[in-house]
Amino acid sequence: QVQLVESGGGLVQAGGSLRLSCAASGSISSRDIMGWYRQAPGKQRDLVATITNGGTTNYKDSVKGRFTISRDNADNTVYLQMNSLKPEDTGVYYCYYKTLRLYNNYEYWGQGTQVTVSS
Repeated sequence: QVQLVESGGGLVQAGGSLRLSCAASGSISSRDIMGWYRQAPGKQRDLVATITNGGTTNYKDSVKGRFTISRDNADNTVYLQMNSLKPEDTGVYYCYYKTLRLYNNYEYWGQGTQVTVSS
């Protein structure tokens, strides 16, 4: 089992910044991927950004150039720096963790943190 604890959500005006953090603990794999998904009201949960333990990143097109994902492998913590926030960035942000073994992979979700961007 892996436990994910998120922090950093809140209310911000358009153009502002927020930084999300997610600390993973438990059965951490030597190869894994961590990231953030977002669920806006009435919409499905979509990928925002991910990063592997090797540092390979992937971003949703609409956040490229504004959001930066990073991680501290020593602390098993992933960060999402969100700049130039827009009202359409509003939603519940969920931390995501998935093992990348040859077989028997598992994925886990955090409890979610609300991000609200006012216009």
